Amino acid sequence: MASTEGLVPITRAYLSTYYDKYPFVPLSDDVTNLSAKIRSIITDLQTYSSLTEGESFVMEEVDREPPHKIDENMWKNREHIEEIIFLLDRPHWPITLQQHSRLEDVELAPIFEQMKIKFENTLKTLEYFQSKNADSIFNTVMTYMPQDFRGTLIRQQRERSERNKQAEIDFLVKAGGSIRDRYALLWKQQMERRRQLAQLGSATGVFKTLVKYLVGVPQVLLDFIRQINDDDGPMEEQRQRYGPPLYRLTKMVLAIRLFLLLMWSRFDGRKLTTDELAILEQAVNVYTNEFERFITFMGEVFANSPFFISADEVGAADSRNDDYKEISIPAGKTHEVVLSVDSINSYIAWDFSLEQSKMKLDIGFSVEYTSSSGEKVLILPYRRCDSDQGNFCTCMAGTYKLIWDNSYSTFFRKALFYKVDCIPPVVEPTQQ
Repeated sequence: MASTEGLVPITRAYLSTYYDKYPFVPLSDDVTNLSAKIRSIITDLQTYSSLTEGESFVMEEVDREPPHKIDENMWKNREHIEEIIFLLDRPHWPITLQQHSRLEDVELAPIFEQMKIKFENTLKTLEYFQSKNADSIFNTVMTYMPQDFRGTLIRQQRERSERNKQAEIDFLVKAGGSIRDRYALLWKQQMERRRQLAQLGSATGVFKTLVKYLVGVPQVLLDFIRQINDDDGPMEEQRQRYGPPLYRLTKMVLAIRLFLLLMWSRFDGRKLTTDELAILEQAVNVYTNEFERFITFMGEVFANSPFFISADEVGAADSRNDDYKEISIPAGKTHEVVLSVDSINSYIAWDFSLEQSKMKLDIGFSVEYTSSSGEKVLILPYRRCDSDQGNFCTCMAGTYKLIWDNSYSTFFRKALFYKVDCIPPVVEPTQQ
C-alpha cells in the first residue's frame, strides 16, 4: 500500500499548469477542408433521392454537436469506425460493385479494400488505448489500497464484473443486435463503471459496508475516485485542453460514414465521380492518421499525468486502526463471533493478532458454517497461530461462526485484537 501522507487530490488548476508541458500539435488543416468537401457531396447525394430512416438517423447525429466528455467521444469514434468497416466489407458493397458489373468497378474494389484495412488498424489502436487507460486507472486505485484481502476482493469482483459485461455483449450479438445496439450497451456499461467508482469514493450503497471495513484506505484515494469524473472536476481541464481537436475528428468520421452510406444506396443510379473518390480517399487517410496521432499523444499524457503516481515514488506504509476490537481470552476458554449471510458470493473476512510478549503465544482458530437445515461444515480447519492477517472466504447463505480457542492453555490469558465482517457482493471500482 503506497503512502498518501502529505498528498491531496489533483486539482484542475494543477492540471492546467501540468498540461502546459504537453501541448498538442494542431490537427492538419485538411481535417476541416476535407470535412467541408464531404458535407458538400452529402448535400448533393441528398438531392438525388430522399433519405431512408437509417440515413436520416445518421444525418441527425452528423448535425449534432459531439459529446463533451473525452471518453464518450472515444466510444463514438470507435462505433463509427466499426460502422464504416461494416460498409467497406465486401458482402455489404452494392451488388454491381461486388460483381464488377462495370469496368470501372474493377478499379474501385482495391481502393475500398485498402480503406477498410486503414480503419481496421485504427480500430486496433483505439481498442488498445482504451484497454490500457482502463487498466491504468484501476491500478492507480489499487496502488493505494491496503495490500491484503481487501484489494484481492476488489480485483476478483472486477474480473467477475467484466466477465458478466462481456457475456451481456455476446448475448446481444448472438441475438442479432446491431453495431449501434452493441455500442449503446457498451456505453451504458461504461457509465455503470463510472457510477461504481464514484460510489466507492462516496461510500454509498453496497460500498458503505465495504468501505466501513476497508480500514486503512486513505481518504485522499476516496476523494480522488469520487471527483475524477465530476463535470467541473480535474478532467474538465483535460476536456477544455484536448477536447476541441477530438470533437473535430468525431465530426469527420461521422461525415465519412454518412458519405459511404449514401453513396452505397445510390451507387447503381448515380455514378461516383473521380473527384469524389479522391476526396474520400484523402479524408480516410487524413482521419486515420490524425486520429491515431491524437490517441497516441493522449496515451503519453495519461501515462505521465500526476494522478498516476507510482508506489515507488511515495513509499509504503500501513498501520493498525481503531476498528480493531480487543478481547482477553482466559485460559481454557474460547471466543466466538457469529455472522449471518443472506447473499451468495458474499465474503466473511477476518484479521487478527495477539498482543506481543517475550513469550511466544498462539491461539487456536477455526471457521464453522451452519446451513439453514442445520448441517454444520468446518470451513477452516482448526489450527494454531499468533495472527492471521487479511484472510477471507466466499460464502453461501447461512450462519458462520469464527472461533478463537484458548482451551488448550492452562495458564496464559490471550490478548486478542481482531476485526470481522460480512461483506456483500460488490462491483469493481474500475473506470476508463
